[in-house]
Amino acid sequence: MKNLKSIALALVVVLSTSSVTAQTKKINTTTSTIEWLAKKVTGKHNGTVNFKDGALIFKGKKLTGGTFTVDMPTLTSTDLTGEYLGKLNGHLKSEDFFSTEKFPTAKLVFKKIGTKSPNVYTVMADLTIKGITNPITFDMTVSGNTAATTFMVDRTKYDIKYNSKSFFESIGDKAIYDDFELKVNLKF
Repeated sequence: MKNLKSIALALVVVLSTSSVTAQTKKINTTTSTIEWLAKKVTGKHNGTVNFKDGALIFKGKKLTGGTFTVDMPTLTSTDLTGEYLGKLNGHLKSEDFFSTEKFPTAKLVFKKIGTKSPNVYTVMADLTIKGITNPITFDMTVSGNTAATTFMVDRTKYDIKYNSKSFFESIGDKAIYDDFELKVNLKF
């Protein structure tokens, strides 16, 4: 009888520790940041865009999911001022680029996550920009209540072809490179 109680107690302990439930951690949209960097033959521009909402999902301390919505009308350059800032921001929000009036949000949804090393995960996700969804893969580092990643996005996969050498061969020094960089810092 004593052994039976010990076995039952051991089973309760094993079951209670092995069935960790998922925990959703919403990001702080005020302190979480997205910085972008786009290059062209004659230089580069950089700026920011804000989150509308987002969350990471953990099972214990392990990252198991995530979904994020980006507020595209907040897209702005940080390397210009005055009239030039207004012109670039207006152009980026136009149909030549992100069509923010027609597509006010972009979305990233984690689909599969692998552990690369302690606190570093390889994330396979679906990225939707201008209503077009494509798979994307990147590494994300999670530490405490923060997570960070930097990855490249090929804009032409989202029907953003303006001044792309891939579509306009004779564009010369007006060419804008197809890939742009996103540096994301999450706080939750």
